[in-house]
Amino acid sequence: MALSRVVVLGSVNVDLTVVSERIPEAGETITGQAFSQNFGGKGANQAVMASRTNVPVSMISAVGNDSYGDLALENFRSNEIDISGVQRVSTSTGMAHIWVDESGENRIVLIPGANSAVSVTQALDSLKKLPDAQYLIGQCEIPVAVTSQIFSYAHSVDVTTILNPAPFTPLPHELLDNSTWLIVNEVEFQELHPRHLAPDSPEAINSFIRKTHCIITLGARGAILLDEEGEQKKISAPHVVARDTTGAGDCLIGAFVGGLAHGLSSIKALEFAITAASHSVITIGAQNAFPTKEWCAEKISASA
Repeated sequence: MALSRVVVLGSVNVDLTVVSERIPEAGETITGQAFSQNFGGKGANQAVMASRTNVPVSMISAVGNDSYGDLALENFRSNEIDISGVQRVSTSTGMAHIWVDESGENRIVLIPGANSAVSVTQALDSLKKLPDAQYLIGQCEIPVAVTSQIFSYAHSVDVTTILNPAPFTPLPHELLDNSTWLIVNEVEFQELHPRHLAPDSPEAINSFIRKTHCIITLGARGAILLDEEGEQKKISAPHVVARDTTGAGDCLIGAFVGGLAHGLSSIKALEFAITAASHSVITIGAQNAFPTKEWCAEKISASA
């Protein structure tokens, strides 16, 4: 039996990180301690993790016609992700310039670049060429108007839509209405709550958006699953010593949707996703810290 295809509509970034004892003052030059170049973007991260669950994954996005775009596409190929929906554009590939001092404080300059060039026409054409698409994931690092229109089409053809409203921005009602699943952290929950309540009581959670299934991620405390009928299920995370939480939320989302594509129940898929995210934080990095295909195959088989 063929597995359902997961499609990710979202961002692709290359992260350039400099580590130094301190951040230089204006006009000052100092010597840094380390430099690293890594692949990021919430969309790309979620696509890579979904692919690690051994389901077919397609990416719909845009990268620049530059060397960083070449590297991003090669990263997708090495992770066995279909890139037929990734457009090359004349602007630069999305970039994040990150300065980190010895205390761990950072300064980040994000250049959306090609992520801002994703269009409705491109995204819709790409999705229509994937007749086996069953799940569509979106975030807020490409134009929200594009995501909203593509979710509307996906909803109309019975594709399960998963919205991760991060980084948070005001959302059109149509986008929320066409989201089968809403996956939020505590900050996003509070921004979207009609009374801006935190998810710290059953009443606050029950008065959240009820048109959709919802997952509220709680970091090291696990997550809460809320269904349309208002039933709440708290799932704890395994205890680990975290070294780097970068990308952990993206890991959880990609793993959760991959679990659904394998036919796991929402509870089983979320349990698997929390375990995967917990595993990712014990290693420094984002995509390179995500669980392997072999690890995922073993865990999913045990959950089935």
